[in-house]
Amino acid sequence: MKSWNTIIKDFSHLFFPHICPGCGTDILSSNSVLCIRCIDNLPVTNFHFHTGNQVEKIFWGRIPLTYATSLCYFNSGSLIQSLLHQLKYKGNKELGYFLGRLMGSIMIQSNRFSNIDALIPLPLFPSKEKQRGYNQAAVLCDGMSETMNIPVLKDIVTRVKSTSTQTKKNRVERWQNIDGKFAVTDLSLLKNQHVLLVDDVITTGATLEACGQEILQAENTRLSIATLAYTIK
Repeated sequence: MKSWNTIIKDFSHLFFPHICPGCGTDILSSNSVLCIRCIDNLPVTNFHFHTGNQVEKIFWGRIPLTYATSLCYFNSGSLIQSLLHQLKYKGNKELGYFLGRLMGSIMIQSNRFSNIDALIPLPLFPSKEKQRGYNQAAVLCDGMSETMNIPVLKDIVTRVKSTSTQTKKNRVERWQNIDGKFAVTDLSLLKNQHVLLVDDVITTGATLEACGQEILQAENTRLSIATLAYTIK
């Protein structure tokens, strides 16, 4: 005979099905957001293990990074594109938190990211964050914080000016669009720290570079970068 808790779970599942946002199946464990098949199908880069990976190369000669990585490859029509769309535009914070936990659990397999002191989400301009309801990078950081046991500094960097979309701009135009748009509220809090700047996706790296330049104004601060996805060119 089924227990009362099992009956309640079955009943709630009937009216509020737990559906995988990747493929739509309802065959997944109660404590997982993605089904096993979608997790297995994520195009993981394994950049976290390798010095001189494709993300680190983006910043060569531009900004002094300690390490950089992305969890997955991104291309049009892919599973990761669908998941990012749901995170950014469909209000699926639960998915972002799950992906952040996944990022953190994978990154701690590499000793390159074993000495991070704090996580910093790339900030959104306040009006955009209000419109969206949250900052997707901050949601990723919350998940990463749980598995990496590292604090999140959500208000240490602010976006002081709004910018137009970066989507159709080239590298120079992206930099001109974003230059001078970030500020650190208290540089002393970053002194002697190794911080990990986090965002959802990286293409040219212009936005992360501009934000990272402000962070590196703090004395003896080391900067690393992690994103959920890396755009294949």
